[in-house]
Amino acid sequence: MTSHAQAMPPNYIAPWAEIVPDMPRMTVAELAALPDDGWQYELVDGVLVRMPLSGGEASNIAMKLGGRLSVFVEDHALGRVTGEAGGYDFSALGQPDTELGPDVAFVRAENVPARTSPEYSRAWPVAPDLVVEVASPNQWRPALSVKAQRYLAAGVRLVWVIWPRWREVDVWHQGDLEPQTLSVDDMLDGETVVPGFTYPVERLFT
Repeated sequence: MTSHAQAMPPNYIAPWAEIVPDMPRMTVAELAALPDDGWQYELVDGVLVRMPLSGGEASNIAMKLGGRLSVFVEDHALGRVTGEAGGYDFSALGQPDTELGPDVAFVRAENVPARTSPEYSRAWPVAPDLVVEVASPNQWRPALSVKAQRYLAAGVRLVWVIWPRWREVDVWHQGDLEPQTLSVDDMLDGETVVPGFTYPVERLFT
């Protein structure tokens, strides 16, 4: 596995983000009531954290892969795909007062909240089957490894962390202590999570 590790940032709660200063602990419901101020917010064990909006490169990669995945999932009636505005409430999944917002996520049809339910228009209270995170220039492997492990602990089956600066993708599965790292010569594979879906890693960066 290729290693580009750096020392863990001082924020051990959510090292991929910045803790919002002088904020009391809050719930997922309170997070939903925050005004839109140009930041992306997540909640981790009741602690509010924030990240700046994605740059053009990261956003384009997420849209490119998410678009292909969404068409495949729709064509095969497998479930739903959400983008970076889609939050997931892990409060009932062993991580109280926690809501994360992956850049792309896939949820199998049987796990999608009913369209007529109140949950459908809120952060979905389920673990996606597949999560995709596109690293920003200021994010590093130790930090996003913590986030990947949080996803897996909530029940996510497959996590892809995309690294534009190295043109690599880390692939995480349940039980992994370290990811498998793919290069531009490799192929992303949905495995049993999104059966039949593949995408060349090189195409993410072109």
